Amino acid sequence: MAQYNVGINSEFRDWEWSADAGERARLLQSPSVETVPKSSEGQEHGTGATSTLGAIFIVVNAALGAGLLNFPAAFSTAGGVAAGITLQMCMLVFIIGGLVILAYCSQASNERTYQEVVWAVCGKVTGVLCEVAIAVYTFGTCIAFLIIIGDQQDKIVAALMTDPEGADSSHWYTDRKFTISITAFLLILPLSIPKEIGFQKYASSLSVIGTWYVTAVVIFKYIWPDKEIKPGQIPTSPSTWMAVFNAMPTICFGFQCHVSSVPVFNSMKQPEVKTWGAVVTAAMVIALFVYTGTGVCGFLTFGTTVDQDVLLTYPSNDIPVAIARAFIILCVLTSYPILHFCGRAVIEGLWLRYKGETVEEDVVLERRRRVFQTVSWFLLTLLLALFIPDIGKVISVIGGLAACFIFVFPGLCLIQAKLSEIQESRSTSWWALVSYGVFMVTLGAFIFGQTTANAIFVEMMA
Repeated sequence: MAQYNVGINSEFRDWEWSADAGERARLLQSPSVETVPKSSEGQEHGTGATSTLGAIFIVVNAALGAGLLNFPAAFSTAGGVAAGITLQMCMLVFIIGGLVILAYCSQASNERTYQEVVWAVCGKVTGVLCEVAIAVYTFGTCIAFLIIIGDQQDKIVAALMTDPEGADSSHWYTDRKFTISITAFLLILPLSIPKEIGFQKYASSLSVIGTWYVTAVVIFKYIWPDKEIKPGQIPTSPSTWMAVFNAMPTICFGFQCHVSSVPVFNSMKQPEVKTWGAVVTAAMVIALFVYTGTGVCGFLTFGTTVDQDVLLTYPSNDIPVAIARAFIILCVLTSYPILHFCGRAVIEGLWLRYKGETVEEDVVLERRRRVFQTVSWFLLTLLLALFIPDIGKVISVIGGLAACFIFVFPGLCLIQAKLSEIQESRSTSWWALVSYGVFMVTLGAFIFGQTTANAIFVEMMA
């Protein structure tokens, strides 16, 4: 066997501009993750506090979320149950592979967050592109969260404001734009301004309960359907081969947990790549069952008439579904500030590096800049959510970006890591891994390009 060493962008100049990396690492960590400080001498990772079962729970929690609501529509778009399940299974191989690659590169580079791994392994340009992609992705996800709040509130208000004769009551305070705005200003904005995000560990448990409850309701309603629900046409095959690819953004958005996976890996008691492979495999299988159960049952309940948000297809006065809507609203209300913190931390890091400053040198202006960034982010996402009421359009765009986090950046990291190895000869396994990395980058670039082009085309034809 050929002997080799790994030397991944180890020159200090290649990453000296990341002087504030520790601060950004703390801000970008996944919920409920406890890590030990990074070794300043590039030594082997220390042990964290998270057990194997705990890591599985955190990864499942990171994967499951509001994207669950779009899976029935994704099955409809893909052309039925068989096509939807097959697409998920094929993509799951690369999703798990990307998570394992990130763990391997995290050990090789001794970095503890997603963007810092990409920076250390792939260099400055790719690292900056990764940080910009994270900022855009979190921004788009915040827009999607506000749209989800509006969608669920519309149904709840419709159930509460119906006259005894059955006619809907329309008042200014029941208008969608008003309800979204008042909820956002009273609840989301105050949670987004603080510097610390310690409350996120409670939001994690709430999100898990909410997503599992939604899945249970959708399955229950399929087994024991209401009399007034009449399913539309149920296709058994894709209308065109491109229809299958149009379902990919939803799957990517649903399974994307890669950005928060690196801190989870480094928080484990035994941060080993082999153990991590078992963790992410178990977590993704659990997520697969949840997403498949929701997607299949929701699709078979409504057929092609299913909405982009499956809960919108159920009657407004359905009590179990109304509880599910309340759960989703609570989950999104607590998730928006967390996503905003991640995006704000990246923007802060980019700004400080551009100005050539460090966190310690800029404490006086930090609060003023943080409030300005938060209010600007909040107002822009709110305005876009008010005038883009279709969550499917937002998912199609950010789903393409999710493909970059799942396929493109891990593929680039794998290629660069293998090219950095000093070997006497290149083995068959070396070429196989490089080829795998090239395929991941190509697949991710295709999904991103196809979904982005499709979103632009649909918008132009609308």
